[in-house]
Amino acid sequence: MKLIVGLGNPGPRYAATRHNVGWRVAEELARRAGARAWKEKFEAAVAESRRYDQKVVLARPLTFMNESGRSVRHLMDFWKVEAEDLLVVLDCLAIDIGRIRLRPEGSDGGHKGLASVIAHVGHERFARLRVGVGPAPLPEAHADFVLAPFAEEEQPIIREAILWAADAAECWIVNGPDEAMNRFNRASEA
Repeated sequence: MKLIVGLGNPGPRYAATRHNVGWRVAEELARRAGARAWKEKFEAAVAESRRYDQKVVLARPLTFMNESGRSVRHLMDFWKVEAEDLLVVLDCLAIDIGRIRLRPEGSDGGHKGLASVIAHVGHERFARLRVGVGPAPLPEAHADFVLAPFAEEEQPIIREAILWAADAAECWIVNGPDEAMNRFNRASEA
């Protein structure tokens, strides 16, 4: 079984913002997998699928970004998911828009939603798929930048990145992290 969590903020005000790219990837995966309707469970919208020859739970925490870890911990405990079967999808200011980066573990990189997940999981040894929304503006403008919608000219780029990230997540489910990193990190950097 795999648990894929797309980070974001709840509510229509945040739906199209840079910070909600993780939610959008989870929604694309649910669409592809023919997942059953989203249901509220453990402070998250949850959809389940068996499309990939195993159970896959997709989740969008309904807490605000900085409290996402609480929901992730509840979901992991309920489905008895080990850290190696968890993939967290999130926005990343340090990566240019349109690029993605999958890692098997690592620090929070200054992302407060990921920091919350790390705190509640208890370590950094779980996969994360970062979707580039940068380049980042000056540090004092980061909060406003990630809570703003994409510019009109960025829309096609981010739509393509969401599809690419969903492809990478599917590869992670089916072939594991090494294959997914080899295929998608290199292609994203080209």
